[in-house]
Amino acid sequence: MKKFLFLLGLLPFIVGAQPKSTVTRWEETAKRVNIIRDKWGIPHIYGKSDADCVFGLMYAQCEDDFQRVEMNYITMLGRTSEVNGENAIYEDLLVRMVIDSAESVKDYEASPDWMKKLLNAFADGINYFLYKNPKVKPALLKEFKPWYPLTYTDGSISAIQTSDLTANDIKKFYAGLSTDLAALPKKDPEKLIGSNGFAIAPSRSVSGNAMLYINPHVTFYFRPEVHMVSEEGLNAYGAVTWGQFFVYQGFNEHCGWMHTSSEADVADLYEETVEKKGEKLFYLHDNQQKPVTIQATTIAYKLANGAMGKKDFKIYKTHHGPVMALQNDKWISMQSNNRSLNGLIQSWSRTKAKTFAEFKSIMDLRSNISNNTVYVLAWQLHAKA
Repeated sequence: MKKFLFLLGLLPFIVGAQPKSTVTRWEETAKRVNIIRDKWGIPHIYGKSDADCVFGLMYAQCEDDFQRVEMNYITMLGRTSEVNGENAIYEDLLVRMVIDSAESVKDYEASPDWMKKLLNAFADGINYFLYKNPKVKPALLKEFKPWYPLTYTDGSISAIQTSDLTANDIKKFYAGLSTDLAALPKKDPEKLIGSNGFAIAPSRSVSGNAMLYINPHVTFYFRPEVHMVSEEGLNAYGAVTWGQFFVYQGFNEHCGWMHTSSEADVADLYEETVEKKGEKLFYLHDNQQKPVTIQATTIAYKLANGAMGKKDFKIYKTHHGPVMALQNDKWISMQSNNRSLNGLIQSWSRTKAKTFAEFKSIMDLRSNISNNTVYVLAWQLHAKA
């Protein structure tokens, strides 16, 4: 096995743009972390604490593919058009409507101490990588913030639920390109698509060992494979989504888990009857007129010459959520639960579950918003027939 150690002596003496106290903190954390890559290149991360493991995991992910780590957060921050240009403006507007960065910051501030340590370690691990590897040039995010994972809390890749509304529907409404929303397609319940996983009991396998098939249809490197071990009881092996700090699907010494995506969602659409009185807009709810709120936002985008342009929007909102489209003279608002602190708590906590009862209590947080879950006991994973 090839062993990589973070060593204080390898650090450059000149701190550069980072405050010396920040670099000192990184150095102290690095001394508590070992990253060992096996012959397949899989990182096995060992730390004194769970937070140390997160620090090492993020460093290792950035070693493997910093661009994917960064791009996932550029997307979830609604800033893709700053990299890809004007064509991505309405994709960014959609994200800004349903992923509120300000709420993510509030969740970070309200996080329990143990979660805040993990979030801080997430940011430190990536920022330390950038500090140690100055030849790596971020496309946009030169410094990662600890609240970023709270934009992206359940493990699925860009799992934004919009009840089938698209960026083009939003463009029609906010750019005034169309007066109506196209009819939403009807789904055949017999032809729904999604991912899959299988738990096979020892009595059903040739080897006499249980098997847990985790998304066997997924291509190589769609998610990196990792192993995280801490002196606080963490010992999880499996796949992580690029940029996230928990094992999304895998196993520990007590149980295994995997997730399948499906057509289930956490977004509902509401028809709003809107009336203008003077300069103000009102919508009807429970036979009462309530004011439509307006939130200003600006989308920056990259011009062909490399300079930056910007486009201002006024996002209309009711108590249900942002107005996304127009259909049959009704404004269509959307209520969704696309990110939450509980979602991140659930995603981390299940990696340390010891019993089925404990796993079920974690699932009772009900924040696994875009997945179904397959669970298997560890004794089933290793038992002989």
